[in-house]
Amino acid sequence: MSKKKVVHYINQFFAGIGGEEKADVKPEIREGVVGPGMALKGTIKEDAEIVATIICGDSYFNENIEEAKTEIIEMVRKYDPDLFIAGPAFNAGRYGVACGAIAKAVNDELGIPVLTGMYPENPGADMFKKNIYIVETGNSAAAMRKAIPAMSSLALKLLKGEEIGSPEEDNYIARGIRRNYFAEERGATRAVNMLIKKLKGEDFVTEYPMPDFDRVDPNDAIKDLSKSKIALVTSGGIVPKGNPDKIESSSASKYGKYDISGFSDLTEADHETAHGGYDPVYANLDPDRVLPVDVLRDMENEGVIGELHKYFYSTVGNGTSVANSKKYAAEIAKELKADCIDAVILTST
Repeated sequence: MSKKKVVHYINQFFAGIGGEEKADVKPEIREGVVGPGMALKGTIKEDAEIVATIICGDSYFNENIEEAKTEIIEMVRKYDPDLFIAGPAFNAGRYGVACGAIAKAVNDELGIPVLTGMYPENPGADMFKKNIYIVETGNSAAAMRKAIPAMSSLALKLLKGEEIGSPEEDNYIARGIRRNYFAEERGATRAVNMLIKKLKGEDFVTEYPMPDFDRVDPNDAIKDLSKSKIALVTSGGIVPKGNPDKIESSSASKYGKYDISGFSDLTEADHETAHGGYDPVYANLDPDRVLPVDVLRDMENEGVIGELHKYFYSTVGNGTSVANSKKYAAEIAKELKADCIDAVILTST
C-alpha cells in the first residue's frame, strides 16, 4: 500500500533562510523535507511521506494574507496531499497566525485534513482553535522534541481516518466543541460527587470548564490634566542606543527603566527598538513613533499636562508570556505609585 502524502508549511527561520531580516520572503516550495520536517519524517515515515515543504516569510504572509493564501493553496493543490501540516509555531505570534490562517484556508478550499502546533498563549491559537486541530506545544523551539511526537500522533490519526479523542487524550488545544455521550452515572450523581470532592479539598475535573477572563476595573478619569504627572510605558521595545540591558527581541525576560529628563525628542542617534516582531526601520528612524516623547514634551511646555515623568519603562511584547507580563506590570506599577504618577500612557507596536 502506498504511503500517504503530506505537505509541510514552515517560515523563513525554520527553513534556514534567516531571521527578521528575511521575514519578507515570498512563498516558495521545495521538494521533500526541510528543517523541522526531518523530525516529523522520522515519526511518520512508516505510514506517510512529506512530499513537499512550503516556505513563506512571516512578514510577507501577515502583510499580504489574501495573496499569500492564494499562492500557497495552489502550491498545495499540485501535490494532492492527504494531510497538510503547519509549524509548529510555539509562541511566535506572526508565525502562529500564518500557520492557523493557511491551515484553515487549505482545509476550507481543498477539503484536506490539517494540523498545526502552538503554545496556548500564541494569538494564532485563540484565533483558529475552533477551526482546526492545534497541538499544544511549549513556549519555544526548545520544546521541539516533545511537540513533534504529539503532532505526529494526531497526524497519523487524521491520515488513517481514526476518531479523534478529547483534547486531553490527543493533546490538542480545546476547540469549544461539545459532544453527546452516554455516561455510566446520571448528571445529578456526577454533580454531587464533584461537589463533595470540592468540599473535601480533593481534586476533581469539571465537565464544563468556564473561560477565565482577567478583568480590571478602570480608575476614575483625570479631572485636571494640567496638574497631572504622566508616565510612558511601552511594549514596543524602545531602548537607549545599544540596548544596554540586552532586552531580548522575543520572549523578553526583563524590562528596562530609562531616564528621558534630558530629551525633548528621540532620534535614531540616541534610541532604537529591541523588538523582533515588527519591521524596525521606521521605529529606529524616529523612536517617537512608538514612544511619543516629543508630543508629550510639547504638551508639557504648553501646560496641557503638568509634567512628563523623568523615566520610561520598556519591554518587548513579542512572544513574552502572560505570566512575565503580569510580573513586570506589578513591579512597574509599584514604582509609578511611589513616584506619585497620575496616569500612564501604554504604547505598543
